[in-house]
This record gives sequence, structure tokens and C-alpha cells, in this order.
Amino acid sequence: MIEFVVLTGFLGSGKTTLLRDFLSTPEAAGSAVIVNEVGTIGLDGAILRAGGSGLPIAELASGCICCTLVGELALTVQALLAERPSLRRIVLETSGVSRPGPILRALMPLAPLGLAVRVVATFDCCHAAAFRGFEEAAAQWAGAHTLVLTKRDLVAPDALPGLRALAGRVNPLAELLEDADRAALVGAAFAPGRPAPALPPSLLATAVHPRLGVFLGRQTGPIAWDDMAAWLDNLAGLAGERLLRLKGLIHTPDAPAPVLVQSVGTVFSAPALLRAEHDPFVVVIARDLLMDELASVTPAVALDFAPA
Repeated sequence: MIEFVVLTGFLGSGKTTLLRDFLSTPEAAGSAVIVNEVGTIGLDGAILRAGGSGLPIAELASGCICCTLVGELALTVQALLAERPSLRRIVLETSGVSRPGPILRALMPLAPLGLAVRVVATFDCCHAAAFRGFEEAAAQWAGAHTLVLTKRDLVAPDALPGLRALAGRVNPLAELLEDADRAALVGAAFAPGRPAPALPPSLLATAVHPRLGVFLGRQTGPIAWDDMAAWLDNLAGLAGERLLRLKGLIHTPDAPAPVLVQSVGTVFSAPALLRAEHDPFVVVIARDLLMDELASVTPAVALDFAPA
């Protein structure tokens, strides 16, 4: 499968530096890059080209990809694959104000290509406390499969535990990457086929953004799969753009093993059987979603939700 990495992160958080360092490694062979910036001057594209990797770099026209360039993204991906059919990886570096959910929806017309899509977000250790007040930063972190701690060498060592905790509170579902060895960190961020993060045994209970909520649902009884699928669909319809991330492990009499369900925004991955020794649960990370709204989603299923 072709890896498609959505590399996101707030303004100045180190996305381009992380990508530039990766493109200088032998592991980047067979990769292509799509750069999206807000503004008429493609500075990030110029910086990446200056690295001399020789890999194809495509730039999307001025504008934020999550709201204006969705059609152009699909066309650009198709053009890259037509030009380089042997590509193993495409990296989309988003602008600093893009949100991952709409980008993944823009990729849905490309579903027949079988892209293995994941979202990697940079978590700026120097400015995380300030960034968390921005809606875009919160959406980027909450929608990520992987959070990469950047600029950790610029903060005091005793500040790192608090930064890890902050990252875990905004997205307890994400894999957290940090390493004093820069080469190891870069390699891990773009490594193909990374395993899914471990299922969270518990969630921290401290809010990190006044409009961001993390809700933990415990399964309290049998759930028919058709009911669960309808519930997920109706939750996406109710929450819309407010739904940032969902992940769950559902025990259903309709399957021989627990079913893993997950989404970034309202884009759901295909359900997968997961033979894991873990209590069933569903975690919902959303913006401006009230408990009463969550409880109103139909059909009623045996999930007991509480703010995490």
C-alpha cells in the first residue's frame, strides 16, 4: 500500500524542518511531497527543494487546503502517481492553520487507490501552552494518530513531564514520539506501517481547551453491530466538524472478536477485528459537544459516557 502521511501542526511548530530532515535520509527514497501554504509565496516548497533530495515536490495554489483546495488535492495525488507509479509514500505538508478532518474527506475520492493514510502532528514544546488556545492547533493535535514532540531540546528537562501530560490530555489516543536522537525521531515519525498506539487503559481528567471535550464511553451490555454502525453514522451527522477523533473497541455478538472503530473527523476507517485483551470502550474527542447531545444519539446502545 502507498503510505499517505498528512503532516500537520501549528504555525512555526517545526513541520518543514521535520520533513526536510526526513527527505535527506535514504529512507525517503520513493517519496513525493505535496506542500500547501496560505499565501502567494511558496516558501516551504523552496526550503524543501533547497535540500537537494531530488524528490518530486508539488505545491498547491494559495489557500487553505481544508476549505478551498480539496479538488486540487485529489488531482495532484493522481498526477503524482501517474508520473511516478513506483511511489511508496506521499507526504502532504499542510498549512499551519489546516485541520486534518476536512483533508481526509478530500481524499475519499481516492479510496480505490488503497492509500494507507495517517495523520502526524508536530507538538511544539516551546509554545504548546500558548498554542492550545487556538482552535486550529487543538484540532490538529486531537485529530492526529501520532504526535511528535518538537523543540524538546529548547525546554528545561523538568518541563518535559508536563508537556507529555498536556499532549496526552488533548489526545489520549495518539502515539507520542520523542527522542533526544534527532535521526531516530525523524525516522520514527515517517516509518511505514507503524503499529497502532496501545489502547488507553485510562484517561486523564483535566481539560486543555475550554471548547475541547474528551468523553469516555464504557460498554455495559451487548451491542448489535448494525446498531453500532448506525450510532456512529448518526454521531458524525450530529457533530459534523465538531467531531475531531474517535476510537473504540466494541464487543458485539455479530463478530468473532472485538471490533476496532476509529475516525479522524467524520472520516471513519474500515472496522477491523482486533484480538485484544481489553475492556470495550469508545473515546470521543470533540469541540463544543455537550453530554446531552452525546446521550441523544440514536439508536440507543449500551455505552455509558462520561467526561474524561
